[in-house]
Amino acid sequence: MSQTNTSLLEEVVQWSQETCRQELKSVLPKLNSLQLKTESWEEHLRILKIITDLFLPHIGLSELEDECFSKILPKAVSVFDSMMKEISDQVGGLSSQNTELCALLRNVLQAMMQLIDALSTCVRHVCSFEEAPDLDTIRSLPTCILKILRETFLHCKESDVVYCGRLSLVADLLQGLFKEAYSLQKGLLELLDRITLDSSASEEEVSDIVTVIHSLLDICSIISNLDIALHANTWKFLIKQSLKYRSLVEKHLHHGDISSSLCENLLASFHSCVEWAEQMTNAGQQVATQSPEYKLFQKSAKMSRFFANTLVHYIKEFKFFLTKHCSCFHQVYLQIVSKFPPSLSAQTLPTALSEELKAAALVPMDALLLQLLHLRPFTEIVLGKDLRLSPEHEFPHCLLLMSVLGQLVTQPEEVLQLWHTGSQFPEDTPRHPLYSALFTSFRRCYTERKVPVLLPGVMTRGQAQVQVTLHHHMCVHLCASVAALPPVYFPVLERCLVDAVLQADTQTALLATDVWCFTARYGTAELCLHHILLIAQLVKMCATECYQLFHLSLLLKRMVFLMTPNHQMELVMRFPPSEEENLPVWRHVLIRALSQDVRHRVETDIIGITQKVLTDWQNGGHKLGQVDKLNMVLLSLLVVVRGQSSLQEQCVLSVMKMVTQLWLCMSSDQVQTQPALQCTLQLLLSMSTVLVKNVDPQFICQALLCVDALMSQKCSDQLLLAALEFLASLGKIFVPADTQSHILPRLSSLFGVLLADRPWLLHQHALEAFSHFAEVTNHEEVISQSLSNEETKTKVVNYLSKTINAREDAESRLHRLKMETAEIEQHNERLEHKEENDCNKQPTEAVTDSEPCPKRARQETSAEEYGRYIQTAESALKALQALIEGQANSSAPPQWLESKLQELHTLINHISAAGQTIKQL
Repeated sequence: MSQTNTSLLEEVVQWSQETCRQELKSVLPKLNSLQLKTESWEEHLRILKIITDLFLPHIGLSELEDECFSKILPKAVSVFDSMMKEISDQVGGLSSQNTELCALLRNVLQAMMQLIDALSTCVRHVCSFEEAPDLDTIRSLPTCILKILRETFLHCKESDVVYCGRLSLVADLLQGLFKEAYSLQKGLLELLDRITLDSSASEEEVSDIVTVIHSLLDICSIISNLDIALHANTWKFLIKQSLKYRSLVEKHLHHGDISSSLCENLLASFHSCVEWAEQMTNAGQQVATQSPEYKLFQKSAKMSRFFANTLVHYIKEFKFFLTKHCSCFHQVYLQIVSKFPPSLSAQTLPTALSEELKAAALVPMDALLLQLLHLRPFTEIVLGKDLRLSPEHEFPHCLLLMSVLGQLVTQPEEVLQLWHTGSQFPEDTPRHPLYSALFTSFRRCYTERKVPVLLPGVMTRGQAQVQVTLHHHMCVHLCASVAALPPVYFPVLERCLVDAVLQADTQTALLATDVWCFTARYGTAELCLHHILLIAQLVKMCATECYQLFHLSLLLKRMVFLMTPNHQMELVMRFPPSEEENLPVWRHVLIRALSQDVRHRVETDIIGITQKVLTDWQNGGHKLGQVDKLNMVLLSLLVVVRGQSSLQEQCVLSVMKMVTQLWLCMSSDQVQTQPALQCTLQLLLSMSTVLVKNVDPQFICQALLCVDALMSQKCSDQLLLAALEFLASLGKIFVPADTQSHILPRLSSLFGVLLADRPWLLHQHALEAFSHFAEVTNHEEVISQSLSNEETKTKVVNYLSKTINAREDAESRLHRLKMETAEIEQHNERLEHKEENDCNKQPTEAVTDSEPCPKRARQETSAEEYGRYIQTAESALKALQALIEGQANSSAPPQWLESKLQELHTLINHISAAGQTIKQL
């Protein structure tokens, strides 16, 4: 700097305030020119200090920008940046031994503090005016100050890295620098708060306010971990300014950045809060209000509440500018809910901590959801058909949907339509209706259903609130929503219920069945009839056994109970049981659900058609190809038998006559090789179980022979279960002495085999069947003979005494259930994929599978048919032999027996001779 300039500065500092005021116009331009030209920090700071201390107080508000701020502030920012660069360049050599460099860096930090102090002087001067300044009069001030604040806070935040272990050498100055910056920002925000823009504001002024808001957002991202109060106050001001000038700035703000930053800060505070709570819980600490950990927990909880409420408020005001960011809000909801019980990823916390945490983060989530209900993009994300969630977020998503369901009650028509209808047009983003999404979400919560997680039940007057399963919780709320659902959405509801019943997961189908039954009962009797006719038609359309038929049959059984007697009779008229094609419907109806007149009609029709089919089969030569048709009518007859408490004596006699005829046709050798006959055996065992007191010992012996023949080979689980039920029912009867030697040993043997190692489910049924038999039987020797194996005996004793051999710990069980979830979902998907492939078959393929080739009936004239008749004859003769040998010590066979045997011998000779003749030809 020249001698003249130096003399000017030395002269000016000696002036009084009055002289400064008088010389302002002549000297200030010179000082501005000097500070722009100087390259020295020290000289610049000296000039800046002179301007702000001596001349700034005399500049009017209207002249500040043009005469002063626009001249000195840009240079101040440039000088501050060069100071930062100097520190970055020199800090690598900093050490306690390098005193010269240490002094240099400390001087730079002190210079930075002086520069910030000069800016604070500018702010204080503007605030000293009584009138609020126009933004035009101080345009350069906010922009330049915010740039310097950003760099200052960033430097303080990164000081550990910047000074690399030598922070202690400058820590006192960094602390002072932060305090100066903190004070400067506080003053600037107070100043900006006084400024007011109206609708006539210029584009430049609007741009300046937007720049201020975005700069503060940038600063917020830096100071989040520096000072809680500063962070919160900055956010408060940012949101306040956004709302204050909403109409001016809403189209210019970076709403996505603001909302995303709010979400990030909310989650950071929340996770910090959870970590402190878990740390105190794991350490076994009591919730002491004066402990350092609890104070940090409270600070984090306070910030969580602040950011949650701020986010809700911001979305409320700018929701239509945030449609592209709904996925972020969805994730915030899921992450917060996942940390609270009953989510499986949540840790159990002391009540005091849990309640504070709920108030801070969980309670605002309902308000957040309420603001998002109107947004189509949020609906498209939450209900999206392509939505993929991590396993720990499936349950929180289900709770979100349930919360939506509860809030829709008070929403206008357009919101209901948005959530209930799903996507309507090809160009729409594919999305489920809300009910469909709820059933899908419930299906994916397999682990939570199995644990099971418990949720608050509905409050009932005079009763304490209880915890209920997820199924119970959803069922109650779904039914409540159906009760409030406008009629226009019932077709959508019905489609969702049908889809849920026809998908592969059984518990989801049960939930849909519960809701469907409520819907039918809540509606009119005609609606119930309409639904049952639909269900019956769907049952009739299921050509083979499949999971859809199983689910539909459960629904049909329950729905019939809800029908009026007249409508039950109409069901009979629509699907007459006297017609074979309708029997698939009636074999899934509980007879006891029908009124007396309808019950009698159904029983009579089913018994009649069964007798007809059986007679036709017998008259047709007991052809194997007709056994499937016979089994179809026997399935319906079994329904009648199981409702036998209402059967009249004549009906019982008719059924027993048919059962007897069928047992006479059963051959243990044929049953081993013919799956169709195994199905017949299963049905006969089930009917004989119910009618066991009416079954002749001869046929009990025949049944045991058939079951015994199948024990050495793989047979269906359903057949084994039917056999176990039959064996258990034999405890109710006393076996006559003349047949005990044929029945009791075989009974003991079968129990011994079935109680041996088998799949755990069958083994459990075997234990149950044996215990039922043992409780009521008079043949106690069967019990001891069945338990000849010590291992089997131990298992039975443990079962009867309810002994638990090994208890799985909670962590291992949870891990196992999570592993099962993926397996079961894959299994369900395979089932559904198989059904889709079956439905997509060509018509010719379907005909080939469902109807035999016209020539197939003639194939029974082959050696297979000869073998079948020989096996039948041989089986009947063996049964006769067993009967004769069993009665050898009690009574002689009838006199006509010998003559009949001679006739059979003659018949056999004739058959043999005819065969030889044909062979010679």
